[in-house]
Amino acid sequence: MFAPADAASRLAPQEGAAVLPVPLADLADVPTPAYVYDLAEVRRNHARLRASLPERASLYYSLKANPHPALLRTLREGGARPEVCSTGELTAALEAGWTADTVLYTGPGKRDAEITDALERGVRFFSVDSPHAIEQLSRLAEESGATARCLLRINDDEPVPGQGLAMTGVASQFGADAGWVLAEPARFASRPHARVVGLHLYMGSNLGEVDALAAQFSRTLRTARTLDATLSAHGVRCEVLDLGGGFGAPFARAGHAPDLRALRPRLEALFDEETPGWRDGGPEVVFESGRHLVGTAGTLLTAVLDVKRSHGKDIVVLESGINHLGGMAGMRRLPPLNPTLVAAREPREAGELTALVAGPLCTPLDTWSRAARLPALRPHDLVAVPNVGAYGLSASLVAFLGHPLPAEAVVDSDRPGTPPEISRTTLIRQGVMD
Repeated sequence: MFAPADAASRLAPQEGAAVLPVPLADLADVPTPAYVYDLAEVRRNHARLRASLPERASLYYSLKANPHPALLRTLREGGARPEVCSTGELTAALEAGWTADTVLYTGPGKRDAEITDALERGVRFFSVDSPHAIEQLSRLAEESGATARCLLRINDDEPVPGQGLAMTGVASQFGADAGWVLAEPARFASRPHARVVGLHLYMGSNLGEVDALAAQFSRTLRTARTLDATLSAHGVRCEVLDLGGGFGAPFARAGHAPDLRALRPRLEALFDEETPGWRDGGPEVVFESGRHLVGTAGTLLTAVLDVKRSHGKDIVVLESGINHLGGMAGMRRLPPLNPTLVAAREPREAGELTALVAGPLCTPLDTWSRAARLPALRPHDLVAVPNVGAYGLSASLVAFLGHPLPAEAVVDSDRPGTPPEISRTTLIRQGVMD
């Protein structure tokens, strides 16, 4: 495996080929560039995460991580529920076979048309972020002849240390500040057609350590207990407690999903202390996960277009750039990716190079790495980027400069020899692009 130059170690070129879920020969009919998704890895991730959570807890899959239909069907078959935050994601969930009564519809701002569409399709469970959002949902539910259930999303007063991406404890569009709810609880009570049935607390994301996750959930449960005591005086009964997730996974780098099995007994002890009665179904405890379930199931396979030297530096130009992988990171809104690059097949020449790796876009910002240690690549060689099953294609700048979109191929490493399922990109299916 050929990692960036600042990595502590690297493997030999031939060992890197193992990043692909099936032999490269089985992908001969897959055009490049292509995202390759392994359903077996999705099943394994789901089973491991479920085993890391209390048995009575429920698990939602956040479609924002990857809305590919095959991945959705696999997770539905495994028992996950869908968490969506747009009309496109709702459509994808329903087309994958989930029923509307299993959907949790979230998001910090929702247009009337989106809510009405969801209500008319049968969705009755929403997350709301403010008194206005409760009133909006009640008004639209009444117009649709329905009554909706909703979770009040909370922005806790302090962030929890160790978060990969802070979602609470800072000024945010997500949720109502805990102090606001405690100061004016009547404003967060149920409305005639929007019944507040619980709390939604999502503290942070991409945490890979059991200790960090346990600390996050411990804080969450203490906050929930305080809020529940205050809101109960205004008729709110906490039937559902959504603790979010934050379960980490490597992104565009070598590695495996973290082992979280030690989390289960920690959580059960926390619930026994902070939420008596949870074992008997009151309240129902639910979690959410996106990247942990599908992140390690995706690989980007892309070809080398050009190799040259410029001002004494090797330059490798790929079919894929920030338009296919990287999104805001590519535009320097976030730290640069610097992804692991793996030779997908034995290079035709011996040797190595330390190269600037760029994509085909007509901008100097289209750079993945400035010092990647690679084999002696030539045009038409193939390289792969591991662990991009979450926030890969659908989170990237696909419309920028109008280059073709990658294909998406689905394989199942538990069923060797099965031809890959090659499909149009999810973005076209969702109507995001023509």
